[in-house]
Amino acid sequence: MTETALANLKTLYRIFTVPEAPDSTLGKIDQAITGNVAEFLQKHIVALERSLEDIEKDFSCAAVPEDPTFVSEYTKFVKEKLVAQSVHTAAPGFVGHMTSALPYFMLPLSRIMTALNQNLVKVETSKAFTPLERQVLAMLHNLIYRQDNSFYQRWIHDSDHALGAFCSGGTIANTTAFWVARNRLCAPSGEFRGIAQEGLFKALQHLGCEGLAILASRRAHYSLGKAADLLAIGRDNLVLIDTDDHNRIDMRALREEYRKLCDRNIRPLGLLGIAGTTETGHVDPLEQLADFAEEIGCHFHVDAAWGGPTLFSDTHRSLLAGIERADSVTIDAHKQLYVPMGAGMVLFKDPHALTAIEHHANYILRHGSKDLGSHTLEGSRPGKALLVHAGLSIIGRKGYELLIDLGIEKARCFAELINQHPDFELISAPELNILTYRYHPAWLQALMPGLDLELQQQVNRHLDALTQAVQKIQREAGKTFVSRTRLRCSRYGSEQVTVFRSVLANPLTTVDILNTVLAEQCAIVSAEPEAQEQLQAIETLLAGSKDSATAQ
Repeated sequence: MTETALANLKTLYRIFTVPEAPDSTLGKIDQAITGNVAEFLQKHIVALERSLEDIEKDFSCAAVPEDPTFVSEYTKFVKEKLVAQSVHTAAPGFVGHMTSALPYFMLPLSRIMTALNQNLVKVETSKAFTPLERQVLAMLHNLIYRQDNSFYQRWIHDSDHALGAFCSGGTIANTTAFWVARNRLCAPSGEFRGIAQEGLFKALQHLGCEGLAILASRRAHYSLGKAADLLAIGRDNLVLIDTDDHNRIDMRALREEYRKLCDRNIRPLGLLGIAGTTETGHVDPLEQLADFAEEIGCHFHVDAAWGGPTLFSDTHRSLLAGIERADSVTIDAHKQLYVPMGAGMVLFKDPHALTAIEHHANYILRHGSKDLGSHTLEGSRPGKALLVHAGLSIIGRKGYELLIDLGIEKARCFAELINQHPDFELISAPELNILTYRYHPAWLQALMPGLDLELQQQVNRHLDALTQAVQKIQREAGKTFVSRTRLRCSRYGSEQVTVFRSVLANPLTTVDILNTVLAEQCAIVSAEPEAQEQLQAIETLLAGSKDSATAQ
């Protein structure tokens, strides 16, 4: 590593830790509210071992307090009932979900954002924040589509158009993308005044089809179901396509499902590509999907809520090749842009696209104004663009590149640790910085290939129960944390297996911590009766199978 790279790395580590100076702005805020809460959150996952049911007792009264109380008294409540019992997602050992440590400057800036209380629905309530948000959208648009400077000078502050929309997260971003796609497909034509005016039934009559459909991989985020519901497409017309052995959409299966839709006179509204699946972090073949969307004439949307910031990395940008051909792209700033929760974006290649959902009112969002609310599903919104702008400015492209490169390198390192450990089995290798694995003792791994499919499935059911027990016990212990999910693993046929899921995005997570995660899981298996019971059941199952084979 060069001296420059090392210096950049040290700088990044510093911005993800709390300043030590007691007179720092952040230090004063923390001490006044929670006694340096940020440092506390970075060291622990849980502080007190209380069950959720026990914690609920602190919040069981439904009556509004009759009399006012002192702020100091409420501060005590915050410290003892909220902070101490919160899930400390900034802890370096918390490697189970897409939530990580925050750069320390996000805390005082969030306080400023709250104090200013700007409402981004309207210029009259966000005079400076409106152009700031438009600039941030242009920056992320440029990251994806790489248009020349004249393009952004033309469109960045155009009152009748928008390059994208801020929203609360990926769910609203994905819904907005397909809302735009639906309204553009069902736009006014002839006597038909558009779906926004006449509704879906008249739109289908106008198009001469029996319904609309969205095509997506089975790894698609659950928010797609919400979008299909809200847009009256119907969850039955959210067509989920099987994946290949690398958790990417199967193109042959996609073509077959499209053929079936044609037979039913169902018209594809949109095709979804995923850049970083929620469960495994894999990237669909975006170039091939762009070709297919072009071939069948439908909207191509890429859900890059997780993997979008990979575009900052010169080394790994090629993993998202084809994303620049998407009609729209979702990115969540509260994931790998390291912004506090509630900051998502959807970007559109065509600046005219969002006019399909434009809406106005006499008292607000008037024609010709630069009100951002005219192109968003949500109305009143806080100025989260400030926090994204701060990250882009203070961390910069090179800083984000280093964070992305470190995360992918760390995931590959963890995968190697798992492969080298005799009692663990890597289920999905990381393409970005997410991987899945499970505890699978060496003696059993040696036997599994020789077992028939039915016996393998029986063994896997016990391993599923073991994985679930270990994950639950590890979570409740509060030292380290991984999540769990269920995935189809080709080496065991079409059956799904329960696996640990690890997300390596926290720059404070070290290789030693990753070794600790595995060591703790091994210790749980060795010490906990619930885990030992499953291993004993497997031994009994295999012994019975051997006795049966000998008798025959």
